[in-house]
Amino acid sequence: MKLSEIGEFGFIERFKPLFTSLVKCSQVGIGDDCAVISSNDAEDWLVTTDLLMEDIHFIRNAITPDQLGYKSLAVNLSDIAAMGGTPVGSFLSIAIPPAVDVEYLDSFMKGYHELSAKYNTPLLGGDTTRSIKHIAINVCVLGKSLKGMARRRNMAKPGDAVCVTGNLGDSAGGLHILLNNIPDSDSGRFLLQRHLKPEPKLNEGSFLSGNPDVHAMIDISDGIASDLKHILTSSGVAAQINIDWLPLSEQLKNIGGQQGWNTIEMALGGGEDYELLFTVSQGILADIQKEFLVKFNTPVIHIGNIIEGTPKIHWLKDAIEVEMPIEGFNHFRI
Repeated sequence: MKLSEIGEFGFIERFKPLFTSLVKCSQVGIGDDCAVISSNDAEDWLVTTDLLMEDIHFIRNAITPDQLGYKSLAVNLSDIAAMGGTPVGSFLSIAIPPAVDVEYLDSFMKGYHELSAKYNTPLLGGDTTRSIKHIAINVCVLGKSLKGMARRRNMAKPGDAVCVTGNLGDSAGGLHILLNNIPDSDSGRFLLQRHLKPEPKLNEGSFLSGNPDVHAMIDISDGIASDLKHILTSSGVAAQINIDWLPLSEQLKNIGGQQGWNTIEMALGGGEDYELLFTVSQGILADIQKEFLVKFNTPVIHIGNIIEGTPKIHWLKDAIEVEMPIEGFNHFRI
């Protein structure tokens, strides 16, 4: 059997049961954006880690070293945001090939420091080693949350509204621009920025987790077609998502129209938007939208609803269910 046949999550499910009995009652292990470990009577630790591999997650000559340093930390801070937590510190391990010079690494660390300083997240340690050809970057972030307040994937309830904190598909648009050498434009630079230098929604996640009527939450790293399924599977519910309600930026629609892109597919499966996807009680949705807009000057967008049923996304267009053969990003798909 090849990994391409089962994908990364199929692989995880093969070994996850081996460790279930070792997870203590005060811990949350495999299956959420972060592990949760009890710290004291008032707080829990949050732990997350991500690996970025050259030519898989980034192309060295298509991203500046400072952007790469920034993004390496950002994708991990986004996991802390998805749990509604606050980062405490990070650890960086990097494998460096001989062709990479010291000035490149200086710039990488400058970008890493920029985001560290922005969210008061010190670099506390890590490791370095030599690689033969490619850069490999692993970041681990420690965070904290109030006891029992971390937002998990298994908390969605039938009747909840499904919402996102921003536009979808912009990062996929930026990637398309990089791969296809699309001519420079204002819209293109906007999409490139969204892809190369994503912003973790830490303040937004903290705000949302402070409301008990906000239930499940996850960051959009692989596209909502994949990430929403994690919530549905963990919560044992289904969802109806209205394709017509998906938020697309004017920049994506502009270049997408010029290039003939399927922007809906990019929004659903492109990934790396790092917006927050969450479920919230319908009764307070309007209040959350109003408060969020005042606080962050950006809207919360209602894209569908949680319903009873086996874990599945029912895609609606003009109130009619349609098939959308989109799975989201899979590291091992060929």
